[in-house]
Amino acid sequence: MEKREEQEEEIVIVGGGIAGLATAVALKRVGLNSRVLESHSELRTTGAALTLFPNAWFALRALGVDHKLSSVYQTYQKSLVTNLETGVEQEFSFAGNKDSGVKSVHRTALLQALAEELPTDTIRFSSKLISIKTETKQDSSKITILRLADGTTIKAKVVIGCDGIHSTIAQWLGQSQPINSGRSAFRSLAVFPEGHGMKQQVRQYLGRGMRAGIIPLNSNELYWFLVINSSSLDKDILANPDQILKKVTNNLAKDFPSDFLTVAEHSDLSTLTWAPLLFRAPWNVAFSSAHNGNITIAGDAMHPMTPEIGQGGCSALEDAVILARCLTHARSTTDGLKSYVEERRWRVTWLVAAAWFSGRIQHIGGGDEWWSGGARWFRDRVFYKIIFPRIVDSVWYDCGDLLDPAE
Repeated sequence: MEKREEQEEEIVIVGGGIAGLATAVALKRVGLNSRVLESHSELRTTGAALTLFPNAWFALRALGVDHKLSSVYQTYQKSLVTNLETGVEQEFSFAGNKDSGVKSVHRTALLQALAEELPTDTIRFSSKLISIKTETKQDSSKITILRLADGTTIKAKVVIGCDGIHSTIAQWLGQSQPINSGRSAFRSLAVFPEGHGMKQQVRQYLGRGMRAGIIPLNSNELYWFLVINSSSLDKDILANPDQILKKVTNNLAKDFPSDFLTVAEHSDLSTLTWAPLLFRAPWNVAFSSAHNGNITIAGDAMHPMTPEIGQGGCSALEDAVILARCLTHARSTTDGLKSYVEERRWRVTWLVAAAWFSGRIQHIGGGDEWWSGGARWFRDRVFYKIIFPRIVDSVWYDCGDLLDPAE
């Protein structure tokens, strides 16, 4: 039975993922309270792990939570790439040419670290947004009316859409639908109770139309992925994690090195996922409207990107810090949101484009076309040795600190 309850809030954040929780924490640190609407009944645990580059750690420092994670996870700087066709191995700096490393963390650990910073009643679970509209009040100010699936109506002065790649708020703003890259990814955590014994470095394997990787989280757990040049999977397989894993080990990656297969076979099936890799066209990120009055978007709602440069979660953390800071500096909320969008526009456009380019190059030449051999040569000799380290260097960015409200 619908509750048909009416509520009023100053700031509503739609979505309780990384972007939503980080934004709530950032606002709290500058003295602004918010309400987070999360459609799930608890913090989302889907997704195994994510890699945090230095720009993410700068943002976590500004949010006051970096210490909760930095001492738990180890830094790595090197990636060993093996071409499965030629057997040639090459090592390059996973952290680019700058003297800083990266760390991979459990996605759940990051969400919990952020949620712990918020008052217990900040997150409203089981709150699925079904419609949004604006109304003009008698004093000419605008209010946003959010209607939830349980019948609740919330009137908000400010709305921030952090509701992911298929964002309702982004659609309302007129943002274009995400594009299918033509690739998809299998991801999972692998657990070794007695220890996996692998070096603290990223291992990548390049096959025709496929790319796989292993990333240590600690001495007992590794994160693995397999990206393929296909964006579909049989529905009967999708419904069964065992079948998904068999699709990897017995079919797609059956000729991969034993190290990778052993890791995949130790998967925690509760963390095993498959999904097509989607992104928003860079020109749409650059030129479409990401705010309207007192409504804006952040994270995947604003700039969905493929994972090849590991910036989806990192850029969402940047968004949170910069959004909160812009609101504290602006004369009005509308000016603050406009300033935030303008400050983020070109950086996130570059990140989306760089991720797409990196994915395209790493998977190019997967067939028997006449140009395939040359494409793979370019990938191995030019992209990994020259271009990719420079892309990673361009990712390095310090979003700065949050100011005290008194300032």
